[in-house]
Amino acid sequence: MQTRPNHGIDPADAMSKEYPMAQLTEKKRDALKPSQFAYVDKDGGEHLPIHDESHVRNAIARFNQTDFESTSAKDEARKKILAAAKRFGIEVDDGDNVRRRAS
Repeated sequence: MQTRPNHGIDPADAMSKEYPMAQLTEKKRDALKPSQFAYVDKDGGEHLPIHDESHVRNAIARFNQTDFESTSAKDEARKKILAAAKRFGIEVDDGDNVRRRAS
């Protein structure tokens, strides 16, 4: 998949042909390390995988649909997603929710 400048996709576009839906089998998900998720809750639940480009794009699109235990947890997840986006060369629009600090 080609890296797109000006990421800024909304969740509806995440399922389009231009941005194929990120897919992860249960076996592959179980093989991921906790550090490969933007958010791990207090019970060990892993949310928003960020191990590859398509999942980072998906995490950006679904960031505001995720329930976080605290504003600090949300802000830490936001930082991890932004760092992963940078690592994969994904530009995140200034208007994307993931750009805004949790309040």
